[in-house]
Amino acid sequence: MNHGAGGETMQEFLSKHIVSHFPKMSSDVPLNSLDDSAVIDDIVFTTDGHTVKPLFFPGGDIGSLSVAGTVNDISVMGARPLALSCAVILEEGLDIDIVDRVMGSVGRTSAECGVPVATGDTKVVESGAIDKMMMVTSAVGKRSEHLDHNISVASNYRKIDSRWLTDDNVRDGDAIIVSGTLGDHGVSLLSFREGYGFESVVKSDVAPLNKLIEKVLKVGGAVTMKDPTRGGLANTLNEWSSKSGIGMELNENDIPLNDAVVNACDLLGIDPLSIGNEGKVVIACVPDMADEILKVLRSDPLGKDANMIGYASSKTKYVTIRTAVGGRRILEPPVGDPVPRIC
Repeated sequence: MNHGAGGETMQEFLSKHIVSHFPKMSSDVPLNSLDDSAVIDDIVFTTDGHTVKPLFFPGGDIGSLSVAGTVNDISVMGARPLALSCAVILEEGLDIDIVDRVMGSVGRTSAECGVPVATGDTKVVESGAIDKMMMVTSAVGKRSEHLDHNISVASNYRKIDSRWLTDDNVRDGDAIIVSGTLGDHGVSLLSFREGYGFESVVKSDVAPLNKLIEKVLKVGGAVTMKDPTRGGLANTLNEWSSKSGIGMELNENDIPLNDAVVNACDLLGIDPLSIGNEGKVVIACVPDMADEILKVLRSDPLGKDANMIGYASSKTKYVTIRTAVGGRRILEPPVGDPVPRIC
């Protein structure tokens, strides 16, 4: 399962056994960069497979998840998503009411974010061949009309090497911001699926973030963004560190976490920073614009718990955390997300 769980094992698997077989292409953001989307002639393109179990969970379902996740992958590049495709693979004998519920959720989430489903496909396989339903969503987008302004603001403070908000664009001193509490989605799925019965019901954070990200671009100063899905914050920051050749220093007390998530993770022995999220964005920005970006994030319900959690630093080659008791620990890149099938 780790080969699809978003950590180091998956990255190695993709590089050696998937991407290596495809012809190299010249583009602004190519496949082998392993960013959230590719960019070809200023057209931004991404695709996502969804195998979440169960299909319905507190705060969302496979339909809302598929739309939000794909829209977010386009948006974090600095693009405006234009349209979605939706392919559905159904198990023979699946209750039609389930199909209607999921497709209704796809429609509502599509309307909410203003990104229509423009095309799709449907297949049915024999009973037992898959687990009820799986979906593949893709999206196309174009460069946001606010991205040039955003990069221009950042360029007032340092050289910006990329035209897009790519993983390799973090530099010494950049501020690291998260848009809200982490680990909600993974813990919601795990507790509901396994029936742990924690005192507090944790709801998934599934949400399309394209409108929130547009607000950030209007302020300006962001240099890279990512939605911390499989592998969570730990995977996101270690990817940035590796691709940008820079370390990071975080403050544990500044990382927003729900008490219910912390308690559940303590009980289960897992790190909430390695658990996937589906409605959060991690932003690296020039430090001079961090307060302005935080202000606009916190003015939106999807970013009300936003906080700055640290800085990129050339003083270390690792992602490190200053703990609540004053020590330091390395935030290791996860082998894989500890909660399987969360997206």
